[in-house]
This record gives sequence, C-alpha cells and structure tokens, in this order.
Amino acid sequence: MMSERCQGCGALLQHDRPQEAGYTPKAGSALCQRCFRLTHYDDLQFSMREGIDPDRILAQIHAMDALILWVVDLFDFEASLLEGMNRHLFGKDVIVVGTKRDLLPETVGSEKLAKFVYGRLKELGIHVKGLVVTGKNIPGGPEEVLRAIEWAKGKDVVVMGMANAGKSTLLNALMDKPQLTSSRYPGTTLDFNPLDIHGVTVYDTPGLTPRNSMLLHLDEEDLKTVLPAKAVKPVGFQLRGDQSFAVGGLCRIDLLGCEHVSAVFYCSNLLELHRGRADKADELWDRHYGELLRPIPAGMPYAEWTSTVLTPLGVKEDVVIPGVGWMSLSGTCGQIRVTHPQTLEIKHRKAMI
Repeated sequence: MMSERCQGCGALLQHDRPQEAGYTPKAGSALCQRCFRLTHYDDLQFSMREGIDPDRILAQIHAMDALILWVVDLFDFEASLLEGMNRHLFGKDVIVVGTKRDLLPETVGSEKLAKFVYGRLKELGIHVKGLVVTGKNIPGGPEEVLRAIEWAKGKDVVVMGMANAGKSTLLNALMDKPQLTSSRYPGTTLDFNPLDIHGVTVYDTPGLTPRNSMLLHLDEEDLKTVLPAKAVKPVGFQLRGDQSFAVGGLCRIDLLGCEHVSAVFYCSNLLELHRGRADKADELWDRHYGELLRPIPAGMPYAEWTSTVLTPLGVKEDVVIPGVGWMSLSGTCGQIRVTHPQTLEIKHRKAMI
C-alpha cells in the first residue's frame, strides 16, 4: 500500500480507486493522475469543491502556533470573508497576501487598493499585521512574502485561503523548484502539505470552500468562461429609468428609478452582458434562459431563484456576485433588485474602484 503524498496537492497516493483523490496508475509516481493532467493539459477531471469543511480547516489552523499568510483573491475578495473568520483569526499573527492583482484594471492604484482591503477587514473586525499585493508580472510580491516568512522568527508558517485564491502559485514562486500543482480552477490542494522554504516549515492547506460562490454551481467548461485569465476590461453603461441586466444566465440585476446612473461591470470579458428595459426582462429570461442567456448554474432553474432588494448606499457602491465579479454604481438609483439562485448571497459594499 502506498504511503507517499502527491507533491502537487498533498493527497495520499493510491492506485486502487480511480475516482478518488491521490489516484495514480503508476507505482513510484510523484504526482497523482489529477495533478499530472492539470500540470500538463490544464484539465480538471476531479473536483474537490465538495467535502472540504472550512470550519475544520480553520480550527486546525487556529490551533497551530504559526504565522498565518492569508491568501486573498483580490478579484473575488468577498468570497474570502467567511462568516466567523474574525473569530478564527483572533489573536493570531496574520499577513494578508492579495493575489491576482493582474486581473484588476491597471488604473487601480496600489494605495487605493490597500485602503479598500484594510477598510473592508476593519468593518468585519479582522486585524492583520500587514498586506502584500502580488500577481502575474507584478514585481516584488514573492520577495515581500519571503521577508514575512523570515519575520516569523522560528515559527512555522501556514498558508490559508479560499480554493482558487492562488496559494499554490504563490508557494511555487517562493521555492527554488516548483513542486505544487497550480491551476485557475478551484480545489487544487487536498491536504495539509508541509514544505521546506528557506529552512522554514511552510504548510500549504486545502482551499476553503466558499459557501455561497457561483463557482460551486458551474461545470468545468463554464468555469473557463467565468474565471478571467487576464485583466478584465470594465464595461460601462449610462442609465435612466428602469433598466435590467443579465450577467450571462447567472444573475439578473434590475436598477429602478435611475437618474444619470453609471453602471460599470468588472467580470470576465468572455461572459456576455445583456441590457434591456426592466419591463421586458421577465420575457427575456423566460424565453432565453439557457440559450441566449448562458452559462447557467447547474440544477438551478430560473423559476426557483429568489430576489434580494438592496437599498442604495448613497455613495459609489458595488453589487458583488461572488465568484463572478461585480457591478459598480454611481449616481441616483431608487432601488437595486438582484435575482439569483437561492444558495448565492449577493454582497453590497462601498466601491473598490
């Protein structure tokens, strides 16, 4: 029986159960079949979006005497803010590593981005020691993280974050020879995976599963449409009256009583947006859901969706669809009504950008 762990995801290697984590058909392989296919073909054949208990992982992390590097996807920031996160992080040394800066428009300044992150965390009672911002072709990030690891002063370091936040990609950048499987799909790391980085034991941990993300309800092919692979290009609209937007077939946003409203969408540019009059939206969704309006969440017919009514904040604000992106609003709007799958929790915040 095998006892080695996959160097990519940390799962125990085994060759008896092809549909389970850690399977490899070859004795002596350093990677499970899943990580091999991800590494060489960008093919996700085994999803771990189910079965990982965030509370169990967070409790295990809290019990460790370690510096916590909290890896946060800046593009999908709200998904990282699990309920009770302030309780799990209370009294711990935490440094936030904001990844995927490269997916945000270049016009977003570093100072403004840092102000947003610190402000949002403060609203939730989360206190951190520092913030490092990184991403593809963003200089300085890995070096700052290495300095943070050295700051741990003999402690172990544990790296935590949501599935698809970029933990494995970050750790590969810190190692002399990349070992971990990284992918733009959720659920790459499957178990606590100890690594030696410059003489410090650094634990890569399973990605925490967001409880309310749209990503949980998309098949692997649709993930390629929804997850941006490069910087998003904002798509803006000037609005008056009652307007409605379809974000693919994933979400409907009605803006009622608009007066000189600017709506700007930040989401994958492969995802189609449809704008029309609010009084015509029911007909559009009833006739074209799953056809013109796609992709759609699996197993969630439009007739079973629910609506969330948001009261405008009176300042520039974001309506966030976890896992997908957000719409930034400025101007006078009487009401914001979002129709969405029942398991999805729409977030409402002061504008990031």
